[in-house]
Amino acid sequence: MKRSVGAACALLLGALALSGCEEAFGDTFGEGERGITATMLVGADGDHANWISHGRTYSEQRYSPLAQIDAGNVGELGLAWHADMDTARGQEATPLVIDGRLYLTTAWSKVKAFDAATGEPLWSYDPEVPGETAVKACCDVVNRGLAAWGDALFLGTLDGRLVALDRDTGEVLWEKVTVDQSQSYTVTGAPRVIDGKIIIGNGGAEFGVRGYVAAYDAADGEELWRFYTVPAGTEGEDGSATAYLQRAAETWNTDVLAGSDAIGGGGTVWDSMAYDPDLDLLYIGVGNGSPWNRAYRSPGEDGTGEGDNLYLSSIVAIRPDTGEYVWHYQTTPGETWDYTATQHIILADMEIDGEMREVLMQAPKNGFFYVIDRATGEFISAEPYVAVNWAEGIDPETGRPIENPETRIDKTGEPALVTPGALGGHNWHPMAYHPGENLVYIPAFEAGMMYAPESDWKPDRARGFNVGFDLGAGDLPPDMGIRREVAGTLRGMLVAWDPVAQEPRWSVEHPGPWNGGVLATGGGLVFQGTAGSEFNAYDASSGERLWSFDAQTGVVAPPVTYTVDGEQYVAVLAGWGGAYALSVDGEVMARKAPVRNVSRLLVFKLGGAAALPAEKALASLPLDPPASRASAETIALGQQKYARYCAVCHAPGAVGSTVLPDLRRSGTLGARESWMAVVHDGILEDNGMASFAGSLSREEIEAIRAYVIHRANEDREMEGRVNQPGKVARR
Repeated sequence: MKRSVGAACALLLGALALSGCEEAFGDTFGEGERGITATMLVGADGDHANWISHGRTYSEQRYSPLAQIDAGNVGELGLAWHADMDTARGQEATPLVIDGRLYLTTAWSKVKAFDAATGEPLWSYDPEVPGETAVKACCDVVNRGLAAWGDALFLGTLDGRLVALDRDTGEVLWEKVTVDQSQSYTVTGAPRVIDGKIIIGNGGAEFGVRGYVAAYDAADGEELWRFYTVPAGTEGEDGSATAYLQRAAETWNTDVLAGSDAIGGGGTVWDSMAYDPDLDLLYIGVGNGSPWNRAYRSPGEDGTGEGDNLYLSSIVAIRPDTGEYVWHYQTTPGETWDYTATQHIILADMEIDGEMREVLMQAPKNGFFYVIDRATGEFISAEPYVAVNWAEGIDPETGRPIENPETRIDKTGEPALVTPGALGGHNWHPMAYHPGENLVYIPAFEAGMMYAPESDWKPDRARGFNVGFDLGAGDLPPDMGIRREVAGTLRGMLVAWDPVAQEPRWSVEHPGPWNGGVLATGGGLVFQGTAGSEFNAYDASSGERLWSFDAQTGVVAPPVTYTVDGEQYVAVLAGWGGAYALSVDGEVMARKAPVRNVSRLLVFKLGGAAALPAEKALASLPLDPPASRASAETIALGQQKYARYCAVCHAPGAVGSTVLPDLRRSGTLGARESWMAVVHDGILEDNGMASFAGSLSREEIEAIRAYVIHRANEDREMEGRVNQPGKVARR
């Protein structure tokens, strides 16, 4: 359906009170036809009982009018039921709820179905993603959710398949490989559905792929169109020499894209999308460049970075029927800091300067909150929602950033501490918009990064991060005092942002960064989980915390709300993981205690009386490494290779996270043969640890072991100083 459907539904919804919407739609929202239709998706705001698409509605506002649970009674909210997951990795999915059944994805792209009121398991599906796929994923083996159309559910798997499942049984209806599986593509985002077209992007820009989004026929998986986000080295070779790509090519050094060391250019569409059915525009958020460092990706004659490099770090509007380009707005021209624009996109109508505007809103990684005209792509306004030092502001006439030249490291070639860092001021965690308050609730955080250009960098398409920076440059010294001081500078916040005034109305600070996605409700509430293992409810107007639940694990996924037999529930998938959880110092990241992964679905209702099992203590092996006897040169080589190939999963400086094994405590550390069997031979590939033989020599692998042994000895000595009686340790 196109504008006619959108207009018809808008007129119908406008003519009815919300309380009558479900009755007016009859079988569409009632107990007749079970299949999800275009009419249902366009009119989803009138369906209070269900949550039928990723952001609840095509506008992706993540606002539910449900008000049974409100500011007055939320203190009576209790656990109704819970379900443990079988994957102890990051959990990021938004559940779907359709006709009293709850459907969700978990890490490793598994799917589970439950009775939404009782928690009774109905079916489960495991796509059996090969374990070695894990090394292609920049940010954990996560999955963010499903799409529904007809009587089917649609899943994107980590290894790049699109799978259609029968909604009643979980039986596979068809599956389609959507990527070149010989390259490091992954799929972690939730598909979207528009008029029977399943739309999905992919990830892998850190590993050297070329980004695109594509549409597939819901009936059989046939590819209907493909929209590339960056040009090829020579336009036309792959049949994609359209005008929009030819314009993009003018902003790149395409000789590099076409050279023997070409690594794709990046621009993956790995998460955010939104759709306006009246304008018939699909909005996609485009990711970072490959490599990050523009000096290598698109050098000018002087060898430093040049060009805007369209359509990296852009919001692009396209026609969902054909994939035709309509307009774009680039948030970070010539991006070089991993400032993706893949963050959550929200559509809303609001009065600005006395005029009603159809707007698109986004808080991308670069730290500015953008309001854009969604019909034309015209820049309206932007202001920083976190601390920013890479730009002084956004030029109101051009919509381009006013950059700080000292942080333009692809030009200077010198290291610089830049804020926000590569994790951004806001990452993938969904925001929410409350139309009554006219506020956007942003899961924001502040964490700078030391960007140090890597000299003589060359791409490696087989393994490791292809970013063009030394990821070991910001490693902290073996000093717990300094580590805690640095951790204390990392701020996590829930920010209630006024998009018209472009300023915060209120903010709440959390115990650490990487806090959960957000839900806003008609009961005047905002729900969010935290890195401090809490699930909280706040007053939507003031930010006062009204209720809290001890989740026993970090909560990064966004909540949903729904009703069954007239009773309101709130559900959230808990489980610590993702990019920050893997890459940060596991011993200090929560400022109070390490956060462990306990993957489970939590479902609440008023008067709920269920309880979680008793919390188990987080086991930690003592640091007991072999003696460090390698030469300084060997350790330095190991540090360099560790930073490029190991740090993204096992944390910079080998400090270890609480999600994946801490290599300082590995049982293979003292045995060269065992270490080589894992890293070189890949004996643990089914667990996600693939062979690095194609990227690292045996000498380099042994140097990495020497470096980890060296670091483990440094930290054991540090712990001894902290714990030794009579000694004053830096804290």
